[in-house]
Amino acid sequence: MSLFKKKKEDKSETNVKGDAYVKVLGSGCAKCNQLEAAAKEAMSKLGMDTDIEHVKDFAQIAAYGVMTTPALVVDGKVVSYGKVLKTEEIISILEKARKQ
Repeated sequence: MSLFKKKKEDKSETNVKGDAYVKVLGSGCAKCNQLEAAAKEAMSKLGMDTDIEHVKDFAQIAAYGVMTTPALVVDGKVVSYGKVLKTEEIISILEKARKQ
């Protein structure tokens, strides 16, 4: 069934400035919104573009292989799922993504 096939990592998912491309996967619940707010704050502290795509379509979420939300996707790769990361944790993840 192709609905649950894991999405291949897409290296083209970076924005124009070279910053990490960030998505939040989730239905729009309170935890999903908290993760989005923490990600925006982390990106702001790093001087990055704070545009974040919030994916709410369950078929698209499942395409990433995620069954527990909220999830954080950086440059097409799922880096966290099932919990709300703190701003400091997201900063660490984004700094690693910028070095690659």
